[in-house]
Amino acid sequence: MKFGFIAHPTSIGLKRYVKMLDMFDRTTKDLHSGYDRQLWSHRNLIPFVDFGQIQSATGSVCEGIVHYLPMTAEEMLQSARTVQQRIFDGIASMELMGSQLVGLGGFTSIIGKRGLETAKQAKLPVTSGNSLTTYSGYKVIVQLIDWLKLKPDNTRIAIVGYPGSICLSLTKLLLKLGCHLDLVHRTRNASKSEILEDIPEKWHDKITVTDKIDDCYQRNLIYATATSSGGVINANKLMPGAIVVDIALPRDVTQLVTPRNDILIIDGGCVTASNQVKFGGESLNLGIKQQLNGCLAETMVLALENRAECFSIGRDLAPEKVIEIGKLAEQHGFFTLPLASYGHRISKEAIEHFRHYHFNRVIDKTHTSPVNTELSSQQHLPVDTRSQTIHRFRSHINPMMADFLQMQHCDRVFERAEKSTLTDTNGTQYLDMVAGYGCLNLGHNPTAVVEAAQQFLQSDTPNFIQYISIPKQTSQLAERLCQITPGKMERVFFSNSGAEAVEAAIKLAKAASNRPQLVYADNSYHGKTLGALSITGREKHCKHFRPLLPGCVSVPFGDIDALRAVLEKRDTAAFIIEPIQGEGGVYVPPSGYLKAAETLCRQTNTLFIVDEIQTGMGRTGKLFACEWENINPDILILSKSLSGGLVPIGATLSTAKIWDAAYGTSGRFLVHTSTFGGGNLAATTGLAAINSIIEQKLFEKADKQGLYLKQGLEKIASKYPFISAIRGQGLMLGIQFKQNFQGAVEACANELATRFPGDWFRTYQFLPDELKGHMSGVIKEMEKSLAEMFCMRFVTKLGNDHHILTFITANSSTVMRIQPPLIITKEEIDHFVKSFGIVCEEMSTFMD
Repeated sequence: MKFGFIAHPTSIGLKRYVKMLDMFDRTTKDLHSGYDRQLWSHRNLIPFVDFGQIQSATGSVCEGIVHYLPMTAEEMLQSARTVQQRIFDGIASMELMGSQLVGLGGFTSIIGKRGLETAKQAKLPVTSGNSLTTYSGYKVIVQLIDWLKLKPDNTRIAIVGYPGSICLSLTKLLLKLGCHLDLVHRTRNASKSEILEDIPEKWHDKITVTDKIDDCYQRNLIYATATSSGGVINANKLMPGAIVVDIALPRDVTQLVTPRNDILIIDGGCVTASNQVKFGGESLNLGIKQQLNGCLAETMVLALENRAECFSIGRDLAPEKVIEIGKLAEQHGFFTLPLASYGHRISKEAIEHFRHYHFNRVIDKTHTSPVNTELSSQQHLPVDTRSQTIHRFRSHINPMMADFLQMQHCDRVFERAEKSTLTDTNGTQYLDMVAGYGCLNLGHNPTAVVEAAQQFLQSDTPNFIQYISIPKQTSQLAERLCQITPGKMERVFFSNSGAEAVEAAIKLAKAASNRPQLVYADNSYHGKTLGALSITGREKHCKHFRPLLPGCVSVPFGDIDALRAVLEKRDTAAFIIEPIQGEGGVYVPPSGYLKAAETLCRQTNTLFIVDEIQTGMGRTGKLFACEWENINPDILILSKSLSGGLVPIGATLSTAKIWDAAYGTSGRFLVHTSTFGGGNLAATTGLAAINSIIEQKLFEKADKQGLYLKQGLEKIASKYPFISAIRGQGLMLGIQFKQNFQGAVEACANELATRFPGDWFRTYQFLPDELKGHMSGVIKEMEKSLAEMFCMRFVTKLGNDHHILTFITANSSTVMRIQPPLIITKEEIDHFVKSFGIVCEEMSTFMD
């Protein structure tokens, strides 16, 4: 059976979209077959979609077409007679194309006495689709009640648009469910009994009627709305926690000038086809299957059922028919989930966050006063830590990050941590191969460090007393650091993070040398504060914050000749280098480079700064990575695992000579300070962490275990050309993926231009040069993103399929970082290597 559907744009923007489709359609035919006057003549309806054959989840089949009547609701109301005739003409043209049933969308079903006149005079059966639209809105509300853990008898819902056909039927369904309703009606000067003449009297005591939407704002948190006018609910007046199911078009909720995180507007009246539903001509699972308007979906379902009948016409939609078409739709594979807001998906967690607004609200059954807006039993509020945490993070920290993690299926919430294992809110355990990006060399919650912190906190020892006294534990940590670090370190400045430690090193070098220039390596990463960014060799981190510090010059990493050319000018205060570029993609410099750089700095009187924030504290197989080449830096920077990851801390160490040159006078000794840097608690954890790392000889373990891990990964990499390198040293490794999509987008465009009717190559030829230039840039970025997407799939699959946590490096999204705690066991390494091999095999489709 074949159906036709007459849609109409619900806004000026959508009308212009229809105009664009019309232009595209006619131009395609013009390019394919040549100019034809008829082709560029007036059209009654605009072709939109030819579904071809549709196969449902039951195996039933139908065909269908959708055409647009290019008029908004306002325009149709101004010329109802003319529109009525255009609808008749449209139905007749669809009959000529083989349609046996025609669905009417939105106002096309209202014109002609709510479709009754259309049904009476049309040669084909017609349906408004309002029954399935009602069912969808009803199912959304039922889902909300379930996810919010409400009881229908204690739930009040405002129905806005009564007694329209959708609202009338929805009212009966919700009353049968047990809900209390506020009906916002459009009937003037009528009594309650007259307004409720279509509602059985047994339910009247559950209903309040009003003709003023303002009466609802202080008593309702759930709304269902389906008016013909649109824009009747002022979103600014909704109480916190309000959820509006906006069922019909035009939308009934006004757009907010300032977004609100404490209300939800849900697209009601829509269904989404499951993967079992196949639309003709689908490729790569791409089809118009998501958020289908209920009126279109009802027409489709009727055609799949081979029922050419006027199913939904007029104002009175029988609830039993609403349930009937809804159940049929579900059998054929059309469901209300996933929910969406203005087309954007809404997760279950986002709904569940609203529980605390709704739980145990008191329903005023006298209907004479506003609902109590306070929770009556806050202590009994159901707790869902994960959903609440995700919502709080998205609302108050970083919504884009929350969306990114959700898209990558990485939005886990962990509740417990021990050694190399993290446990999420569901009790699932994960092997942590990230370890706080180098912060957790001792693993999560190391016993020795935790006990040291607990003893400190229980001893009433003062913490923040720097600058008014001499802090004991901080002084002990400084001494210990100077004993174990390479070179002749004699002074330590404490801060709270690696970036702050870098800032301290920059200022120290500039103050001590009186030279204007700083030199750093391309592809380096030293932090995201303004000074640290100035010596970070990755443009994507820097471009939004320029101008940065002046006098910062980069040289290629590992190129001693390039470094010599800059330093021999003798205007450089310091050269800063990472022994291994961690965030840059885990790049190890050529053998002898660091020693040669140190020698060159000595020869040119340039300070040599070594950034061991990520490589230090045993990570690479030595306590400090610069020990591999017997480097003696002038300034050494530490952070991350200095406190075992338990308390934020950073340290900038230098020789006494450099420190005194910078700060050794009465006018300078306090020009660089930190309020929280140098607290006794952080120092206590730092001392415990150092002692624990040294006592366990974790640097030796990192060397041995790292070699074992690297060899296992290299064996796997040899089988798969999409892994180009395993880099690093000790337990600081990077897996470089090389998935080349160069030329893929251009090839796709050429294929489409070749296969589509017409001469699209010639059309492209005459596009403006500026547009073609932009398109070329977009293509390159798309191909780059495809390679990054490939790498992220490994992160996702390791996490979801094998419960192993990994991530990419900051400078390169095609490098997976492997930096587990140094306490990782051989069994855990074997589990990771085996799992990685399985993922490689599963992703081997992508081999060149």
